[in-house]
Amino acid sequence: MMLHYFLRRTFLIAFVFVALTVLAFSLSYLFPGEVLNNVSGLTSIDPEQQQALIQYYALDQSVIMQYLGYVHRILAGEWGLSFSSQQPVLAEIIAVFPATLELASYALILSFVLGIPLGLFAAVKADSFFGKLISGITLVAYSIPIFWWALLLIMLFSLTLGLLPTAGRINVLFDIPTTTGFMLPDIWLSDIPYKSEATQDALRHLLLPAIVLATYPTTVMIRFTRDSMLAVLEQSYIKTARAKGLSRAQVLYHHGLRNALLPVIRQIGLQFSTLITLAMITEVIFSWPGIGQWLLDSIYQRNYPAIQGGLLVVSCLVIVVNMLTEILHTLFNPLARKA
Repeated sequence: MMLHYFLRRTFLIAFVFVALTVLAFSLSYLFPGEVLNNVSGLTSIDPEQQQALIQYYALDQSVIMQYLGYVHRILAGEWGLSFSSQQPVLAEIIAVFPATLELASYALILSFVLGIPLGLFAAVKADSFFGKLISGITLVAYSIPIFWWALLLIMLFSLTLGLLPTAGRINVLFDIPTTTGFMLPDIWLSDIPYKSEATQDALRHLLLPAIVLATYPTTVMIRFTRDSMLAVLEQSYIKTARAKGLSRAQVLYHHGLRNALLPVIRQIGLQFSTLITLAMITEVIFSWPGIGQWLLDSIYQRNYPAIQGGLLVVSCLVIVVNMLTEILHTLFNPLARKA
């Protein structure tokens, strides 16, 4: 049964990969300009190079052969050159991708740390003042536009109180050697004498964009956890456990909590995809040097090879995370395995 499930998931992943690569491949023909320039990333091509490049990219062959060659180049790491910098697109993506992944990961962790306990409390105390207060604040926070919320926090904590910086990942006075691309691990792995000061400064730069980015998924997590817990508390086995004499805490922990959190696992993938989308806005507002800001700059510059590569990376990341969460949900949920 499990082998059949994983085979179906593998086939689905392969199908999605083909669909994504077909979409990314077609962009070379949909973008303005010459196809050869869009594929290679070269802004100027000599007549001597043109014929060699046409043969290399199989532009003199059928579309299917061109697509197969594109997939081969993608797997080999040959993603073309950026129009703006004339540097390999894959190298630029590797340089900016850890910043986005770091910001999104911390925001996702923050949303789970705050969202799940508050959602459970709102479900257990649904009729109390605090339960209704949590639901009301959640509804208001869910409705706030992220760009307005970010500017409001910048005005309060940065411009008015002067507590937090407005932009960047770390102060330019700190020279941090790049090891993993993630700021905090790079600081801890380095041998710099000002490691403690750099860590504090990096956390101050991270706090505001992480809060802004975590606001929306936190509200969704609170509402989803609350509804899931309320649905579980209405089940017959919960009433049977209470009738057997178990305390409210025992029922909530041993029977309610475990079953209510199973659907929450699926929210990891859904909220991660939302975070990647919202991260593009957050990175622009806070000048966070991630793939979102890099991709938007590429759109403004009409950097078509970079747009093509960024679309492929972001789409693959979202799909892989969703697939992993579905697999985890199936492994932990016996009913899902049986279905």
